Amino acid sequence: MKLIGLTGGIGSGKSTVAKMLAQDGFPVVDADKISREIVEPGSPTLSALADGFGSDILDSNGDLIRAELARRAFASEEKTQLLNSITHPAIQQRVQESFAQAEQEGAEAAIYDMPLLIEQGRHKEMDLVVVVDVAADERVKRLVEHRGLDEEDARNRIARQISDDERRAAADVIIDNNGPVEALGPQVEMLIQRINSLNVY
Repeated sequence: MKLIGLTGGIGSGKSTVAKMLAQDGFPVVDADKISREIVEPGSPTLSALADGFGSDILDSNGDLIRAELARRAFASEEKTQLLNSITHPAIQQRVQESFAQAEQEGAEAAIYDMPLLIEQGRHKEMDLVVVVDVAADERVKRLVEHRGLDEEDARNRIARQISDDERRAAADVIIDNNGPVEALGPQVEMLIQRINSLNVY
């Protein structure tokens, strides 16, 4: 089974591309979705996060207050690394289980929708690396307008990720999402042709 790594900075529209690929029949393993599943109340990962960042990142029902965790985790490089050290091993285990299931179901290729694909070196395990590319200022604008982040928080989150140049350097395919969403369609069609032409050895 071919593994297609899909990544991009926060606010790049990576999830929109993933949805388009899913509509074409590709199984999508979504690292963000998995990251939500592993912090359900009572999970070992949630307990470790409360220990590391303070029990007040949980509400009265024991659910994670995501915005508060994010505010603390992206406040410094050290805190970001702490977050990653707690969550990434649990995410990776679930990811491998999802790949195995897709292969058992006969999929010829699976999409790994992963924000930190390159930072973690996972791009080296992929048959094709796809980067959704958007200028940082445009991403800040979208995060403020569509996700309700304040500008400082948006810029902090972008600063904690690798640079756009580093992402582009690791890409086999770059999808330009600086324009309207309608411009994505033809690029995704070309990507699908590229995926289908891959040979697995």
